[in-house]
Amino acid sequence: MKTVLLIRHAKSSWDDPGVDDHERPLNKRGKRQAPELGKLVGAENLTPDLILSSTAKRARKTAQAVGKNCGYDGEINYVEEFYPGGPAAYLRVLSKLPDGVRRVMVVGHNPGLEEFLSELVGATGTPAGSESAESHALPTATLAQVDLNLEKWCDLSAGTHGQLVRILRASE
Repeated sequence: MKTVLLIRHAKSSWDDPGVDDHERPLNKRGKRQAPELGKLVGAENLTPDLILSSTAKRARKTAQAVGKNCGYDGEINYVEEFYPGGPAAYLRVLSKLPDGVRRVMVVGHNPGLEEFLSELVGATGTPAGSESAESHALPTATLAQVDLNLEKWCDLSAGTHGQLVRILRASE
């Protein structure tokens, strides 16, 4: 069994219109959300074996804060393909992971992250009691846990469907 934790970066700042999108920082709310989400990840015993993040500043800062606050002690790998990141990029990178990684956290961006989540879980991947349209939505500072019935990451393909176990959100 493999687990993918998909996280949309925390809330970013639009205060400076001159800042390149890639370099947009977290705003005050995002700076509160990211550590809170990390604490929630730790409390739910979801600390990953590996964290992969987009190279965009808001994603890097989110990954760092979540990692620090959930007890992750490894290196964070920054993946250029995750900015802006589409389903094919996420799939390509994850399918090359070493098999010793059981649980991977991916910090990225919409719309690609939501599209990837929808592809991973298919039409039947909603957790009990969830509205299907909302269950695939990833607002900022939200985590989706997907369990995959795989032994090897190289078996991950566009046709692989897993189970959406839960959605966790940092409180507003």
